[in-house]
Amino acid sequence: MADEGLRPIIVKRIKKGGGGHHGGAWKIAYADFVTAMMAFFLLMWLLGSTTKGDLNGISEYFKTPLKVAMQGGSGSGDSSSVIPGGGKDLTRKDGQVKGGDDPDVKKKTFNLTAAKQALEREEAQRLQGLKERLQQKIENSPALQKFKNQLMLDFTSEGLRIQIVDEQNRPMFPSAKAELAGYTAEILREIGPVLNDVPNKIGLSGHTDATPYFSENGYSNWELSADRANASRRALVQGGMQDNKVMRVVGLGSAVNLDRKDPFNPINRRISIIVMNKKTEEGLMRDAGKLEVGNGNGNGSGTGADAAGSAAPAAGSPPAAPAAGSR
Repeated sequence: MADEGLRPIIVKRIKKGGGGHHGGAWKIAYADFVTAMMAFFLLMWLLGSTTKGDLNGISEYFKTPLKVAMQGGSGSGDSSSVIPGGGKDLTRKDGQVKGGDDPDVKKKTFNLTAAKQALEREEAQRLQGLKERLQQKIENSPALQKFKNQLMLDFTSEGLRIQIVDEQNRPMFPSAKAELAGYTAEILREIGPVLNDVPNKIGLSGHTDATPYFSENGYSNWELSADRANASRRALVQGGMQDNKVMRVVGLGSAVNLDRKDPFNPINRRISIIVMNKKTEEGLMRDAGKLEVGNGNGNGSGTGADAAGSAAPAAGSPPAAPAAGSR
């Protein structure tokens, strides 16, 4: 009877199987979702705070991000930019594909151009100052003041031009001769020292009018104009101009007239002195460097005073009388 009063004890054992709880997998999925949402809202915030220039830069990059890499050669692989594809920064429209020259090269080119322009302005001011000093000397010097109508100052593409022109009753040279008249030599000696005020080189050219002039030995307006230019150079040096300032002495005959309508006008008989600008000096130096020096067989070339002087006859050979008209 006692056994009948005892109730059985039932123990339930639950076996864990596929239907149990799923562990931490859901946490990974949730973390991915939260990360994606954070990235989305971060992107929305960036788009809202990005300027139009930044957006254009991003858009430009995604058009051809691999163009440089696919073409090979020096390109995106050499770039130190942190932006894939070689862009400068997000505010730049053109990346490495369209970037062109290195910014440092552009900067150096800009600096060189600016420096060159500054030097040109400085030189223009220097030549303008020389012109004003010459004008003042012409007005104040008794030796020059009476000849001021025969002195012309102006600017050309080569620099400051000083011209001494003939007058009908006051020629600079005797007819058909390269000997300076007394007052012409005086004018040149007065001008000479003033030219030392600037470091620029000097060029001289002699000119005649169109009156025909030939001699039996071939001496013509060309040789005569070259001899007159060289005589003017000597007078400038005698007046105090440094001899090494002279870079060019040429005779142009009647090829370049001051009065183009009347080639026989006495004003065409003149001496032109050019105070050269740097561009002209450099051009002459470049051209001289391209010439081949002759070997004594007459095939060589010359420049400057030597070239002008080589065309003229010996100083002692008198030319024949010219045709009618003063030269």
